[in-house]
Amino acid sequence: MKIPLPLEVFRALFFGFLVSWIWVSCSIEETTQILGKHSQAPAYLGCRAASSREIQFNFSQSVQVLSFNSDPPLPVQEITDGSQVQIILSGDIPGGEPYTVDILVKDEEGNTLNVLVPFRSRNERIPRVLINELRTEYSKPKTEFVELKTLEAGNLGALRLYIAGYTANPLVFEFPAVEVAAGEYILVHLRSIENGEGVMVNEIGTNLALSGGADAGALSRDLWVPASEKLLHKTDAVYLMDQDDRVIDAVMLSEHDDPWWSKEHFVQAADLLYQQGAWVQGAGTIPGPPDAVITAGIKTAMTRSICRDKNLPDTNTKADWYIAATGKATPGTENDSTRYVE
Repeated sequence: MKIPLPLEVFRALFFGFLVSWIWVSCSIEETTQILGKHSQAPAYLGCRAASSREIQFNFSQSVQVLSFNSDPPLPVQEITDGSQVQIILSGDIPGGEPYTVDILVKDEEGNTLNVLVPFRSRNERIPRVLINELRTEYSKPKTEFVELKTLEAGNLGALRLYIAGYTANPLVFEFPAVEVAAGEYILVHLRSIENGEGVMVNEIGTNLALSGGADAGALSRDLWVPASEKLLHKTDAVYLMDQDDRVIDAVMLSEHDDPWWSKEHFVQAADLLYQQGAWVQGAGTIPGPPDAVITAGIKTAMTRSICRDKNLPDTNTKADWYIAATGKATPGTENDSTRYVE
């Protein structure tokens, strides 16, 4: 025989469930809290630094800002309500710096939404930069890497490095706000596995000899991805993006000359790079494995890398690239032109 719950107990259980549900955070990096009397509460759609003096928050409906705080503190001059909330600052702030903002808003029905989210200040000085060399193989302590070369001076802050094959989180590195000169080699080490003082130091200042890890050099800028697992494979897509989701540079790799990609995330990456003109091929369609840099020659060799031809203009095709000969990988320095031959 089932015994019905008293009304007071039912209400208490229901209220407890409701409170627990509305306080669930959306993610570790981005937290929202919804309180109110209406089921159609506003939804947070994202934020961006529109300029050095303006931050935009987008919502699914018009809202009024009840409070705004940030860490570090921002010099807020004016706040404009609406479906796109504008935070106007009283002065310029340094570009590419990390902030955490906490904004509380309310809609016309009285529903409130609290958003806690990280963002980067606007960087108007991201330089022209090329992906210059990659190593896909690993043998401790030497790790996989992506090497960049700057074509002009600027600031790397908020530039983002993606590796499509690492589906757990393709955004593998967001660059700190660091001033760079033209002609710099920047070595992004894709694992942080060494211990000891002076090892795995991010060189964000003028001293390029701070880091003492494997492949770190006194003439290149060394940056370390805080990871221990494999991020880069011989079949992959690697690309750089700015704050407006524009692809700065890219390279597609394939270990086999198959007719088409075997995994959907590579199809999506190929489409993205094709649509932005960052990786193209002669037929004018989405590039497939035959249009990628064929990496079969690397096999398991640690000393063969994928190199950009320093004597050719950047055409955003596989013609720009070659596999370096055994022993000719050059992390942090100018590429060796000796090519691998079967």
